[in-house]
Amino acid sequence: MGAGMYQIVFNEISAAEMARIPKEVQLELLAEFQFLPDDLDCLDSKAFGIIQREGKKLYRYRTNEYRIYFERSSEGILVHRVLHKNTIRDFLFRSKLPMGEDEQLQQHAGFWKLIEESERKK
Repeated sequence: MGAGMYQIVFNEISAAEMARIPKEVQLELLAEFQFLPDDLDCLDSKAFGIIQREGKKLYRYRTNEYRIYFERSSEGILVHRVLHKNTIRDFLFRSKLPMGEDEQLQQHAGFWKLIEESERKK
C-alpha cells in the first residue's frame, strides 16, 4: 500500500446495490472512484458534493448515472449507498422537493434514514 492508497469498504446495502449494476458499469464506477484525492476537502465540486447534518459529513460522488454516498472512515472510505440518479430524482420528486440535489437531501430526514438503514446493517 503506497501513499495515497485507501480501502473502499461497502456495507451490506451498498454492496447489494453495487451487485445489481451491470458488471462493466461496476468496473467503470470503481475505476473512477479510485481517483479520490487523499484530501477530501479539495474535491472537484462537479463530481463531488458534501451533505451534512448534525455533525455527520457525507460525501456524494456523481457519475452520469449513479450517485455514491460515502464517508471517511479509519479504513479509508465507507460506502453507504449506490443509487441510480433516477432513484434520487424520484425520491426528491415524491418528497416534493425542488431540485438542488445535495442541499435538498441534506435537509431531508428520509434521505438520512436511507443512510442510517445501511449503517444498522453492519
